[in-house]
Amino acid sequence: MCTSIMIKDQKSYFLRNMDLDFSFNEHIIIVPRNYKISFKKEKTIDKHYAFMAIGCIVDNYPLIADGCNENGLCIAALNFKDNATYYKEKENCINITPYEFMLYILSTCSTICEVKDKLKSINIINIAFKTNIPTSQLHFMISDKDNSIVVETLKDKMYVYDNPYNVLTNNPPFYYHKENIKNYLNLSIEDPTNKLIKDIDINPYSYNLGLIGLPGDYSSCSRFIKALIIKNNIILKENIINSLFYILNSVFMIEGLVKTSNGYEFTRYSCIIDMEKGIYYYKTYDTNEIKYIAIHDYDLNLNKLFYKKI
Repeated sequence: MCTSIMIKDQKSYFLRNMDLDFSFNEHIIIVPRNYKISFKKEKTIDKHYAFMAIGCIVDNYPLIADGCNENGLCIAALNFKDNATYYKEKENCINITPYEFMLYILSTCSTICEVKDKLKSINIINIAFKTNIPTSQLHFMISDKDNSIVVETLKDKMYVYDNPYNVLTNNPPFYYHKENIKNYLNLSIEDPTNKLIKDIDINPYSYNLGLIGLPGDYSSCSRFIKALIIKNNIILKENIINSLFYILNSVFMIEGLVKTSNGYEFTRYSCIIDMEKGIYYYKTYDTNEIKYIAIHDYDLNLNKLFYKKI
């Protein structure tokens, strides 16, 4: 599960809830410009854009879940179980594994236009990081300060969707979510008017009856709709980071309500990225304390990773 959102006010912000039924040893990671990023099938990149991310470090290699580079380009990987398909290696393509994909995008692109151009040549191949670390089934939301796209690799091909809603959750594929929005066109933050029976005066008995039918469960389709409606109607206060966390709180998964074969799925962490300033705000399930890290507080010309437990 997971929810990813991009929102524009006077500035642009990238939001994400990480919902999982296990911990993956989450760390904040700073990847400087001169850290060598190796790939299974492509040449090592020696110099690149610096970026920060949340993920884990295995054998000094960053395996990331979401991130933002020094240009404000952001990406999040979301669970796409039973739909994600990865392909065989192809000639004349950039053959990138699923765990390398976000590293490649953040290190080489600065805008959505550049990402779209790269995607014309990218082939996401079915190779795991290690035999004991299986390949995750994922789709991706990528945003710059103005626009978002969704990248999905289905059985027939890779799909790249413009995402004017600036929201992504999980299954089904994005084209379904686009159609599902039409089921909620009746929702409104205003009181409803009587369209049911003519010539009879019927008035609402309570405020907010216009939002009857707003989903409240934790399914991906419901979280998509709820996040979309709240992000488009919330009044953002002067302390905008607090306001943005209210959006994430609206689709926050509480431990004990979603049971899986591994235990319970819940929101491990929530994060907000200030895309203009390069600041990661985050908090974990066990505390409401908001912590932050700013990419420009670090020497971005180093060649070693910086990381710390969130």
